[in-house]
Amino acid sequence: MSWFVVRLELARTKAFIEGSPERGYEFTAPLTSDGHLDEAAWRAAPQIATVRRFWAGEPDEHGRLVHTRGRKWAFSYVPGEDDDEPFFHLETHSLKAGEYVSIREHDGETLPFRIVSVRPVK
Repeated sequence: MSWFVVRLELARTKAFIEGSPERGYEFTAPLTSDGHLDEAAWRAAPQIATVRRFWAGEPDEHGRLVHTRGRKWAFSYVPGEDDDEPFFHLETHSLKAGEYVSIREHDGETLPFRIVSVRPVK
């Protein structure tokens, strides 16, 4: 089982035409050799799968990577699903530097994020 720290930064949007390295997420997750989330490893130690959301001008938020009903992956900051920020099809995406993922934010807007780095947990 291999755990990694994945850094996502806001990709190009209408509001940020160059993207923004000051807006994104850093999370810890178990990955398979091809970069997919390893659900079995996550189930064995879900407490390790943490997230930090950083957003310029706002305090950092800290939570967990969760696997929700319907086999979806999301970030959650408090118990329950009300604040969950689900990924768009993360179960089929490979988490490799240079790739992109989409996350539905608290306000319901879906934003693109670039995977900036994937590094082993020390």
